[in-house]
Amino acid sequence: MLSALEFMETEIVAIIGPQSSVIAHTISHIANQLQVPLLSFAATDPTLASLQFPYFIRTTQSDLYQMKAVADIIDHYGWREVIAVFIDDDYGRNGVAALGDALSAKRCKLTFKAGIPPDAATNRAVLMDIMVQIALLESRVIVLHANPDSGFAVFSVAHYLGMMNEGYVWIATDWLSTALDSSSTRPLPPEKMDMMQGVIALRQHTEDSERRRAFSVRWKNMTEGVGGINSYALYAYDSVWLVAHALESFLSQGSGGVISFSKLELEGRRSSSHLHLEALSVFDGGPRLVEKILGSDFIGLTGRIKFTKDKTLLFPSYDIINVIGSGSRCIGYWSNYSGLSTSPPETLYSKPPNNSRENQKLQDMIWPGQSSRKPRGWVFPNNGKQLKIGVPIRVSYREFVSQVTRGSSNNNNNTFKGFSIDVFIAAVSLLPYPVPYQFMPFGNGIENPNYSELVRLVSAGDFDGAIGDIAIVTNRTRVVDFTQPYVASGLLVVAPFKKLNTGAWAFLRPFSAQMWAVTAFFFIVVGTVVWILEHRINDEFRGPPQKQLITIVWFSLSTMFFAHRENTVSTLGRAVLIIWLFVVLIINSSYTASLTSILTVQQLYSPIKGIESLKEGDDPIGYQTGSFAERYLVDEIGIHKSRLVPLGSPEAYAAALEKGPAAEGGVSAVVDERPYVESFLSSQCKFRILGQEFTKSGWGFAFPRDSPLATDMSTAILTLSENGELQRIHDKWLLRAGCDSDGTEIDSDRLHLKSFWGLFVICGAACVIALLIYCCQIILKFRRIARAESVGDGSGSSHSRNLRRLISLIDEKSDPSKRDKKRRKIDAQQQSHSMENSGHSNRINDASGGRTPTLLAPQLHFYQSEHN
Repeated sequence: MLSALEFMETEIVAIIGPQSSVIAHTISHIANQLQVPLLSFAATDPTLASLQFPYFIRTTQSDLYQMKAVADIIDHYGWREVIAVFIDDDYGRNGVAALGDALSAKRCKLTFKAGIPPDAATNRAVLMDIMVQIALLESRVIVLHANPDSGFAVFSVAHYLGMMNEGYVWIATDWLSTALDSSSTRPLPPEKMDMMQGVIALRQHTEDSERRRAFSVRWKNMTEGVGGINSYALYAYDSVWLVAHALESFLSQGSGGVISFSKLELEGRRSSSHLHLEALSVFDGGPRLVEKILGSDFIGLTGRIKFTKDKTLLFPSYDIINVIGSGSRCIGYWSNYSGLSTSPPETLYSKPPNNSRENQKLQDMIWPGQSSRKPRGWVFPNNGKQLKIGVPIRVSYREFVSQVTRGSSNNNNNTFKGFSIDVFIAAVSLLPYPVPYQFMPFGNGIENPNYSELVRLVSAGDFDGAIGDIAIVTNRTRVVDFTQPYVASGLLVVAPFKKLNTGAWAFLRPFSAQMWAVTAFFFIVVGTVVWILEHRINDEFRGPPQKQLITIVWFSLSTMFFAHRENTVSTLGRAVLIIWLFVVLIINSSYTASLTSILTVQQLYSPIKGIESLKEGDDPIGYQTGSFAERYLVDEIGIHKSRLVPLGSPEAYAAALEKGPAAEGGVSAVVDERPYVESFLSSQCKFRILGQEFTKSGWGFAFPRDSPLATDMSTAILTLSENGELQRIHDKWLLRAGCDSDGTEIDSDRLHLKSFWGLFVICGAACVIALLIYCCQIILKFRRIARAESVGDGSGSSHSRNLRRLISLIDEKSDPSKRDKKRRKIDAQQQSHSMENSGHSNRINDASGGRTPTLLAPQLHFYQSEHN
């Protein structure tokens, strides 16, 4: 670095280098003071930001994008926990910090960060301690961010400890590809390649072009094949041309291409004996030259050289390589434009970006240990400890979980039994790796424990997991991860019932009282509306008031059986009647079906219809001690806590329900989860489920947040469900002889008005519309008559006279309509034509001497008999 500073004593306009991020930090400060552009083709530290160092220009890719590529690879394979091993300097620490941010964006995390000293390559004991510590951890995904010397030393120790075997995942940043490419003409020693088999590495992507291939040939001829070209060498070449293009543009300005300097003001600072700071000069054209550099746009060996607004190269991208045999092969690419792909990034820039998970692809990998199967990425810590699995000690419903009295057996896994225990053991047996565990009892054995407290202990680290009949509810999922539910659950209402026997008044039960009242009301309304629409033009709806009233009642009631004898003449009356007959048809069909069910199926009755009935009442409600039902009823349903009664066993359920809400300690209903309720009702036939299940949940096993065991156990539970083993375990523990099937259905609700209100609305609307049209017709006719009478006698009209005239008009029989006149005219014409036919027949008889032709005889006989 001192030689670089001494070089800066001369009048310079640009600096290309350095190759170290640590040195770049120091020189960037001086470049800011001297206004000299500093172009670095190898300093990838993401903290070298343009805001802090305006004269620092990175002509390579930032580690910010490299760590995003690493995070995308980890997310692509489904790993969630990562270990980072890095060189303990600014370059390593800042790179790992960027990796942590990128992993957090993918919902992954760094579980352990191991910094190795810069001289680790010569201190194998230090590396050994670090790697032994890593080998004892759970995660098997390791990201190595170092320099070549330290990186190879880490791989050597890992190989010695067996950490390059199957099950491990090693991801190296671009330091490894740089070392491999630099030695491409002379491969690394076989012992070095053997200890890196299956490693994933990143390499800065450079476009494969004819120009690049020609340059590689020239380079090989110049060096006589001594060394290869890595991506940093290509970026260095492009950096030189970048400065050349920028200077050419700078010198061609209208200023005449003058490069001027001014003395650096030291502000009282003294120069050292080695550095003559007073000899440093400030480049006056520095800001303009930086502008020209950032505005460059040309095609180099690495591809297109163009900068974005934040002074980074356009379209950062990386090759993803897999170390195999004596070399490596490319298995895919990563770009900030389209993520992971098997196609070169430059072929995708012309297409719309697609970063969906389905579009993220890589070729098949060879993993450490020469395995083609994707590593799981984690194992149980190799520290000899067993998982502590918390198990509740239940005092009721022991078929789900129960503690076995310890005898001579020393196997701790046999101290619990039950449905949940068998499911857990069966699921663990399906895992592709051994899981050492021991059951830890939770509870005092006197009453059922609080399951929310058991879940809290899992999140606090007191237990490594919890199994049993643990309901998956929202507040618990916030602190732990649950497996796939192994049994469906939900809250139900259980209450006593009584059987309803059919009696003399059973025919009234299909409809509620409100339904009966509204139906009767509409019978009268429809009869009245039809009478209003018909009585002026239909003789069957006229007569004395008593007769008309009887006609209304008879007509409306007879429509119930479609047996009405009165004919409707008006169009409005017929429309109302058709709609009403449709309503009657629906009501009759529903009544018949409901009455049939009542008379043939045994009916059960309870005043409680479900959770809404309990919410509206004030009776006490029972719940199981330790269940989440208490919190749910108080917080979600809004039932006051004073109404809730804790019950500890099925016997307590039955006793409290039989006492009823009026007695001390009694309840009107019990709210509990479906599996408990089904077990309770299998032996208690005096009670039934009322209403519908008002929550949907399930039972699962709880593990700490982000535990990979929860995911693998979920897969195992799904396998148990698919192969029928879960059902077999269920039948072993929970299948019991239930109550007699007769009467197991609770009484369905009566047919209420809410089921038919739409029909009544339609019918009522038809009546109203018909009456409005009829009233309009009457009013228009009344106004014509009143106007004609007032013109005829020349006198005015009083209100009483108009009212009498309106009533008379409404009550009087209407004149025959034009349609009636036309029908009568047609009937008269038909009769006249018949008479003419009769006279013509008589004349034929006379002409024939009284003989009727044989063919005409039957017709004339029919005519005569018809008119006799």
